[in-house]
Amino acid sequence: MSFLSRIMVLKSKAHFNTGAGGRLPGAPDPMIFEGTRKATGGQARNRIAIMIGAFTVVYCIIGGRLVQYGMTAPQTVASIMRADNTVASRPDILDRNGEILATDVRTVSLFAEPHKIVDPDEAVELLSTVLPDIDTKDIYRKLTHKSHFQWLRRQLTPKQQSEILALGIPGIGFRPAKRRFYPSGPVAAHLVGYVNIDNRGVAGMERYLDMQGLADLAELGMTTANAKLEPVKLSVDLRVQNIVHDVLVTGMQSYKAIGAGAVVLDANTGEVLGLGSMPDFDPNNPADTIDRATKSDMNRVSGGLFEMGSTFKAFTSAMALDSGKVSMNDTFDARRPLYIGGFTIHDFHATRRILSVTDVFVHSSNIGSAKMADVVGIAGHQEFLTRLGLLTRLQTELPEVATPSQPKVWKKITSMTVAFGHGVSTTPLQTAMAAAALMNGGKLIQPTFLPRTAEEADENAVMVLKPHTVEDMRTLFRANVVDGSGRRADTPGLLVGGKTGTAEKVVHGRYSNSVRFNAFLAAFPINDPKYVVMVVIDEPKVAHQGCGVTAGCNAGIMAGEIIRRSAALLGIKPRFGADGTALLESY
Repeated sequence: MSFLSRIMVLKSKAHFNTGAGGRLPGAPDPMIFEGTRKATGGQARNRIAIMIGAFTVVYCIIGGRLVQYGMTAPQTVASIMRADNTVASRPDILDRNGEILATDVRTVSLFAEPHKIVDPDEAVELLSTVLPDIDTKDIYRKLTHKSHFQWLRRQLTPKQQSEILALGIPGIGFRPAKRRFYPSGPVAAHLVGYVNIDNRGVAGMERYLDMQGLADLAELGMTTANAKLEPVKLSVDLRVQNIVHDVLVTGMQSYKAIGAGAVVLDANTGEVLGLGSMPDFDPNNPADTIDRATKSDMNRVSGGLFEMGSTFKAFTSAMALDSGKVSMNDTFDARRPLYIGGFTIHDFHATRRILSVTDVFVHSSNIGSAKMADVVGIAGHQEFLTRLGLLTRLQTELPEVATPSQPKVWKKITSMTVAFGHGVSTTPLQTAMAAAALMNGGKLIQPTFLPRTAEEADENAVMVLKPHTVEDMRTLFRANVVDGSGRRADTPGLLVGGKTGTAEKVVHGRYSNSVRFNAFLAAFPINDPKYVVMVVIDEPKVAHQGCGVTAGCNAGIMAGEIIRRSAALLGIKPRFGADGTALLESY
């Protein structure tokens, strides 16, 4: 039998079936054989289950983190912090009636990331289409710098931002910022002041706020938008301030002067209701509007020192009357000039007669004033002016305050010339403060730019004059407006009183009779003075119609205009007739 036949026989004998009916009697249980395909299928199912589980876990983690991030407060992770954390906020500045004088507005600043700039030349060319005034060389230098950040332009307008965005320059971005905005522009520039590019106070009440601790809070990061600062209210009345500014602008142009200034002061509280200085500037854009040649950023009212001329005769008269050595019934011989120490003192409007105290004041006699000072004496004269605060630096919130100058040694000639306003230089604001003491009952009250009640003013007031002196000075002030050089300041029904001052300025070491500094010191209503108005005009060149270039013909007219326009706003009602009860009627 062949090998192949034997194999076929053995195979037929070994054949069996797996069913119970096919099992041989006494044979053991059959073995179960699983094929390769079945084993592989089971492993695949296990792997799929593991993968599903893994994906489920991953997605659960991602979902959980998304929920966590959604519920967590935003965190700043960029290298450039938000504007609120880098540029300090400032409180709004308001006038006494709540009108906004200064506030923060949101703006944007343009920056570049030089390492992301593709084509600096193209970027400069495109930017110049929106910002034609940029320095192209400087911008190109910044765009090719090795740093990762460069400022290109601070405080853009929304229109500029939109146009630059439309250019689509890579590496150019915007950063939110704050800008100080002054709605009134130049109207209250010297009073409110201005800030620098970093929103820090540079001058005026803006600087005062920083001096009171605002700058320190900004350094500590406590002046962000999240820490809202209470607005600061000033004593200034924006309506009066507008009047003062308008009169100064008109007067300076009309009389071709190089400067002018005015202040309206509450005689009983020391509150400054309006203060202006010309030339001025726009605090919204100080860098471009401040003229260094004319010193337009100089506050002439509080920071300028001037010889105040004949307005000082008011203080000379008050000194003589208060000393008790002179009374209203006394007279002084002004028939001849006064010769002393090689100098000659004469009257500008010489009457060449014996003058009463009222005549000395009304005719503005230099001779009579010098003799009054001589009666009091050098020591008494110096002490009185110091008592009225005219020789020391006044205390107020405004940082721009000058210290008066006086001769190192007072001699007899010094006292006599100071009596009519030469030899001592002080500020117009100090002069107004001292004049208020002559009108309000004899109380010297330091001026303030913050609201103050009469009771608060009385707590720090110093009595410097006797009651009878005040009454006499009110009489003299009114007489000068009715019959003297202050006639053009009179306003019907408002009972204005005042004193003119025409001072010759020093030119090349000598007094020049053609270069003058004019002033007018007024109070109203004179029967019970509520307000003091001080107006100065520097080097007027054009004469008023039918008048000259003396103080009564320019500073006096300007003071009268301020009083006429502001009296009603200040609550002063006109009074007509002998007893003040008459009314004006028109038909």
